[in-house]
Amino acid sequence: MPPILCLGLNHQTAPVSLRERLSCSLAVLAGQMPTAVSELALLSTCNRIELYAVIQPDETATATLLLHLLAQTQPPGPAELADYVYFLRGDTAVNHLLRVASGLDSLVLGEAQILGQVTDAYRTAVAQHTIGPVLDALFKTAIRAGKRARAETTISSNPASVSSVAIALARQALGSLTNRAILVVGIGEMGQLALKALRARELTNVSVANRTKSRAETAVAPFNGRAYSLDELPQAIQAADVVMTAVHSPRPIVDITTILERERPLVIVDIAVPRNVDTAVAALPHVQLFNLDHLQATLDDSLAARTAEIPQVEHIIAAETAQLNTHYAELTVKPLILEMRRKAEQIRETELERALRHLGEVDEQTMAHLQRFSHSLVNKLLHEPTLRLKEKAGHQQAGEYATAVRELFGLPEHLS
Repeated sequence: MPPILCLGLNHQTAPVSLRERLSCSLAVLAGQMPTAVSELALLSTCNRIELYAVIQPDETATATLLLHLLAQTQPPGPAELADYVYFLRGDTAVNHLLRVASGLDSLVLGEAQILGQVTDAYRTAVAQHTIGPVLDALFKTAIRAGKRARAETTISSNPASVSSVAIALARQALGSLTNRAILVVGIGEMGQLALKALRARELTNVSVANRTKSRAETAVAPFNGRAYSLDELPQAIQAADVVMTAVHSPRPIVDITTILERERPLVIVDIAVPRNVDTAVAALPHVQLFNLDHLQATLDDSLAARTAEIPQVEHIIAAETAQLNTHYAELTVKPLILEMRRKAEQIRETELERALRHLGEVDEQTMAHLQRFSHSLVNKLLHEPTLRLKEKAGHQQAGEYATAVRELFGLPEHLS
């Protein structure tokens, strides 16, 4: 296994008050990379910040160097960060990234957004030229594992957050929400999560009502809807097909008098505690009312279904890890194979020149035949040794085979 190191902190190890203070870019980190680090990638989300690095095999202080590198970008110093970060090496670091990409290490089990964030981290590292053959293979494997986890299991199929369950219940009641007018009432933490979930599903006909109308205007900016104050709530509800309420209030803000007579269906999902909607509203014609009790029952079922998929996802991760380890093993003998082929090519060119001196001037067609013949001869002679080296790369006797090849082909000792 190459010397891979992961330094990170996430929702399990660090409070949000610390995580929100840490915001860095790979472009900044790349300019300050320690010389002991040959490859670097950054995975940064609202729930985690992780550095993945390839380090010098004999470098024992690289974890500390990476901690200082991360601390240089933001106010929290190394001493403060040290209590919240984790260091993972080798196989453990590899397994961690594959679990992250597959949704097994997320705040919400199986959440889909993290796979796109891992992909973005990989693309950024490629663009910044901080990635090499080791991290390139690692991130490609993690992305492939994440895609397989979602394609071959139902780890991400069932809604597993309050907001996603709320949207799912509305969809069950009304069908597609694409052309439906959706109103979010209140933009505290739950309201913000609801808006984020709606935007992730590319639902754009979204309006917002809030005590402070200016905040509603800011929140609704990414959508095609309107901003309302709570005084305009009856008007806002009249224009909506789906209402999601998340206002912190000691008493209901929606009752029968709030909802004007209407003939088309209305779905209300009350995700507030205490409840925002008077339960009597459920008796109104064309109104379907869901509260947290309904959501929690669906959420429990969804999480149980996702949890049941964990063993299959771990099986996918194990298979992808085995394939990655084979690739890493082959990387160790790649320089030897390249040098073996380089020397064979030199011999081919020398012998072809000698043959041509004896043959004299030849036409282009004959020359092409000679080139193809000599290339084919070299490739076929080296085919079996190349296969055997790759096969033995991950075995205990790999060093003995490499030594034998070096001696047989007269190659320099520094190759590995």
